Amino acid sequence: MKTERLDAHNPDHLQRAGELLRAGELVAVPTETVYGLAADASNPAAVARIFAAKGRPADHPLITHIASLEQLSRWVREVPDWVEPLAKAFWPGPLTLLFDRHPDVSDVITGGLSTIGIRMPDHPVLLELLRRFDLAVAAPSANLYQKLSPTSAEQVLASLNGRIAAVLDGGPCGVGTESTILRVGPEYAEVLRTGPISAADLQPYLQVPVLTPDTHEQAVSGNKKVHYQPNARVILCSAQELKAGLAAAGQGGGALVYSDELQSLCSDRVRKMPSDHQGYRKALYASLYALDCAGVQQLLVEMPPDDPAWADIRDRLSRAAAS
Repeated sequence: MKTERLDAHNPDHLQRAGELLRAGELVAVPTETVYGLAADASNPAAVARIFAAKGRPADHPLITHIASLEQLSRWVREVPDWVEPLAKAFWPGPLTLLFDRHPDVSDVITGGLSTIGIRMPDHPVLLELLRRFDLAVAAPSANLYQKLSPTSAEQVLASLNGRIAAVLDGGPCGVGTESTILRVGPEYAEVLRTGPISAADLQPYLQVPVLTPDTHEQAVSGNKKVHYQPNARVILCSAQELKAGLAAAGQGGGALVYSDELQSLCSDRVRKMPSDHQGYRKALYASLYALDCAGVQQLLVEMPPDDPAWADIRDRLSRAAAS
């Protein structure tokens, strides 16, 4: 299969992407978080092709992306009262909400679970595509299973070229890591995957406490121990450990640092990351990809701050370093 590279800002190319999705093909699409591998969510056979293209287990549920609140009733059993304040505050945006699924929703999307994750992406190109073709799409990250999530069309092609029909190039993603996943219950709400929207951000819009458990048993996207991995072996370490480890690693070594004290180490294999959370998040996957391209085999990563605001970064890096 030849993978087409479509320009998201070309109306004819946007039309082509919609036609491919309607025909049951897979198209990588830009979102504000990472590029997603999209299939028409109403077409179970098309959705099943996502798992084949990624090498993803069939019991690992997908997130469905919608363009309007009116679409919710097609996918969920009922729309609870707590949805409206969250949607007004955070949709479109990087927040996935977990619902009891509608009886007509295919097991293929949910991995056989009784729940479904839904979000409204904050990307004008994808929203236009969904509205123009009256679509909802199932769309995990557009990469091989457990590998590095892509934040550019180039990264998608490096992973999935020849496996999918097209990639719709909308430029680099503005947020840079996957959405927060939230489950709301009668007594408390739980952040099941940390992301750009924190429990503290969510709390003012809910009447129950919002918790961020260290572990949980709910199957959601991105919740495997091993995930988000570049080709290089990732090792998390302190600034002092990084200095010694980088010297010992030799030519195959590389690093991600953010402390000013390590800035003197910077080279084509040592990247200085932004020291602010938002900037670090936006640069993370692109930096890991660049170091892969530079041939780094052992990647030392300075441990991010032990601060609740950085929980999503620590989560992604801990899974990238797992074995």
